[in-house]
Amino acid sequence: MDLSAILNPLNDAQRAAVTAPVGPVLVLAGAGSGKTRVLTHRIAWLICTEGVSPHGILAVTFTNKAAAEMRTRVEQLLGVPSGPMWLGTFHGLAHRLLRLHWREAGLAQGFQILDSEDQLRLIKKLLKASGLDESGWAPKDVQYFINKHKDEGRRPGQVRAGADRVSVQMVKLYEEYEAACARTGVIDFAELLLRAFELWRDQPQLLAQYRARFRHVLVDEFQDTNAIQYEWIRLLVGASGAAFVVGDDDQSIYRWRGARIEHLHRFLVDFPQAQLLRLEQNYRSTGAILAAANALIANNSSRLGKTLWTRGAQGAAVKLYAAFNERDEAEFVVTRVLEWVQHGGARADAAILYRSNAQSRSFEEALIMARVPYRVYGGLRFFERAEIKDALAYLRLIVNRDDDASFERIVNLPARGIGARTLDAIRELARETGSSLWSATRASVTATGAAGAGPAGRSGGAIQTFVTLIERLAGEITRLPLHEAVDHVIRGSGLVEHYQKERADRGEARVENLAELVSAARGFVPEGDMPPLEGFLAHAVLESGETQAEPFEDCVQMMTLHSAKGLEFPLVFMCGMEDGLFPHQRSQSDLEGLEEERRLCYVGMTRAMRQLYLTHAEQRRVHGVDTYNAASRFIGEVPPELLEEVRPRIRLAQHPVQHPGTYRPSRETPARYGNGRAGAATGRSGGAVPAMAGARGSLEETLAGGMRLGARVRHGKFGEGVVLTIEGQGSHARVQVNFERQGSKWLMLQYANLEVM
Repeated sequence: MDLSAILNPLNDAQRAAVTAPVGPVLVLAGAGSGKTRVLTHRIAWLICTEGVSPHGILAVTFTNKAAAEMRTRVEQLLGVPSGPMWLGTFHGLAHRLLRLHWREAGLAQGFQILDSEDQLRLIKKLLKASGLDESGWAPKDVQYFINKHKDEGRRPGQVRAGADRVSVQMVKLYEEYEAACARTGVIDFAELLLRAFELWRDQPQLLAQYRARFRHVLVDEFQDTNAIQYEWIRLLVGASGAAFVVGDDDQSIYRWRGARIEHLHRFLVDFPQAQLLRLEQNYRSTGAILAAANALIANNSSRLGKTLWTRGAQGAAVKLYAAFNERDEAEFVVTRVLEWVQHGGARADAAILYRSNAQSRSFEEALIMARVPYRVYGGLRFFERAEIKDALAYLRLIVNRDDDASFERIVNLPARGIGARTLDAIRELARETGSSLWSATRASVTATGAAGAGPAGRSGGAIQTFVTLIERLAGEITRLPLHEAVDHVIRGSGLVEHYQKERADRGEARVENLAELVSAARGFVPEGDMPPLEGFLAHAVLESGETQAEPFEDCVQMMTLHSAKGLEFPLVFMCGMEDGLFPHQRSQSDLEGLEEERRLCYVGMTRAMRQLYLTHAEQRRVHGVDTYNAASRFIGEVPPELLEEVRPRIRLAQHPVQHPGTYRPSRETPARYGNGRAGAATGRSGGAVPAMAGARGSLEETLAGGMRLGARVRHGKFGEGVVLTIEGQGSHARVQVNFERQGSKWLMLQYANLEVM
């Protein structure tokens, strides 16, 4: 292959990374700096110049979408299939490994994968069997406990339970959960990684075999690795391996799900001979956006350090809008989107980003009123839809009769007259005999007719019908091609008729989705020697674990800041930029949490290609209560010369002492808003806010008790504090008080009942 095809598309920093000497390499790749290009070109370079066999390369990333893109690019570069390479997600590669070595891993040959919903269903079943009320033992809390310890590499016996009843019971539930999974031949997502790690750890000969094969390990999004993922990679690479890892400490935003930013630092300790390279040239955003993002992230202390730059245009300044409330904020955003479209932009180019899903409602209402199509990113994907999961449950039970989660889902779907009492009897028999629900069902069917044994009457017949159906379908699809087998089970199960009974549009959509499942099976290409149906079922579960979106029409895109990572849009609105909302309230007193919130803000800003808006509301209704939060400290961390205020907020009074980074809006000129009149800032009510000149004195005269700046006051709940700021008039007046114990709070004066001391 002509090496110019590998090197010519690269800039100097990218070329240095791609051609780095074989050995451990850490590439700090800034947002929009071409990290995927570096990874794929590195693979091509190793094969073409270092004589590395494709069989000797393992490349891992975090999403199936990213893995597919990497595979496509490698094939385009090399002109040959990328099949020999192990290129996929952590979970996908771990699954592939366990399928090859199921016996050494202590698994059933046909083991199935529990998705999150099925895992939760199994936990609920265990809670019920243990006599624990879900009101006191939330299934999701138990699920989090189990997955957290698996991600940290701990089995139940390695979890240090405290003396309290809760932690002891949690460990017991973890033990019972593992026993149930082993009994029914299923494993969950976290188990895939833990079992794959234990396989190599406990089988030295097998580990040596894979170390000899995979001498070149490449890892994408390294900052997002959790404990078990890092240890899995480190174990495979060994002390002398050639790990090529790419990550960005400024984009580490998943601490809440186990990701550890310190792995970037630890890599340099575990591999002291590692090269550290930086990709800082950005190909996405304008110079103004990058300057603002660089200034923001510079406030984080725990970073290896880099500065993004571009050869592109400087572009427009970052726009800042101070809304009166969340409705005003939403209307402003929709108005700007409409202007964008009127000037030739596409709706799909515009993204509305927010910290919490709860913020989407006001934007959805405004978009609906304006008749602007939109899409809330992160809705149910294909394999997560109920009708698809129902069909897959039939297929899974056919493959593995001991799959309790699938049994529970479909035993009475469509309805067969199998009641709760009958199912409880089967569950009890399964517990007594230590068997699966299927085995207990078969035993109960056999026992029917004997005195005091098995379900009788209508339920007994329904159970027998279900058992016969599964056995018959299993026999009928044995020699069918995969897509014909899937179609036969869907129709033979009665699911099509079941969903056709629903209201026309919904039922029709569900039946169309079932037909699409058959199409998916037709296009599925199994890997390795796995039977096609088992491979397809594993593929479906791995796909359902993704959070990436499906293709969509030309519409405005709405999503949380976490969902926006990896995406880019010409026009971006970052909304709800208020202390307590973003950064989130729970992070303000936690340095690590605050720095992660700042990284999240950085991620949001670097999604913007041409224009970035930051918006915040002076008043926001949260859970039915009006709140008055200060503008986000992150706004104050952007140099004023990089911001252009669309409507400068009038600050009627300002105390000189504020926390570092507090946003200080312009107050040199009267604001313009809404109808465009100069000289007054008008709200939705049409009332004018006084200009700055002389406002302070007249305001203070109207305030009850002669409230003044610097006054010491007492609040019934928050205690004593000092008045920092006064805004508004009459019944709308509010004050900012710095309380000794509770910190800074905004209060409506007429409700606060402040006592001047």
